[in-house]
Amino acid sequence: MSATETTVHVTVKSPQSMRELGRRLAGLLRPGDLVLLTGELGAGKTTLTRGLGEGLGVRGAVTSPTFVIARVHPPLAEGPALVHVDAYRLGGGLDEMEDLDLDVSLPESVVVVEWGDGKVEELSEDRLHLVIERAVGADAPAADAGDEVADEDDVREVAVRGVGPRWAGADLTVLAGE
Repeated sequence: MSATETTVHVTVKSPQSMRELGRRLAGLLRPGDLVLLTGELGAGKTTLTRGLGEGLGVRGAVTSPTFVIARVHPPLAEGPALVHVDAYRLGGGLDEMEDLDLDVSLPESVVVVEWGDGKVEELSEDRLHLVIERAVGADAPAADAGDEVADEDDVREVAVRGVGPRWAGADLTVLAGE
């Protein structure tokens, strides 16, 4: 990890906790921020983005943009719009995504790209990369009495890595929530 990268790990125990992580993440974001989400199908990428939209106070239900590729959610008040992109069906890098005009949207919006690994990093030297993995077997944390774990299959480990000068000094530990 270079001096311009910082990483924090967060255990998420339910879909509601994933939404809450998105709301906390919204508190760190500002116009021009690029967020990449990586994880298998059903990992919680859209659930996290739904919480992020709630935290940013944007208009419209945040749903998976798989078939439309990108959705723009304008702010309800002051603050940036949320541009939610699903690059799952896009094979190429920025060339294929050029029609989405992400480079035009980025300065005044928060751009979240699901499945963007290896496709959109060139948009900005500063970005947050969240990798969401299911915690299984020995990796899954034990539930304490009072934990909100709905099902052990809902437990996720989220690695949040800030890349570039924008995130070098950022306190990403606030994402852990406790």
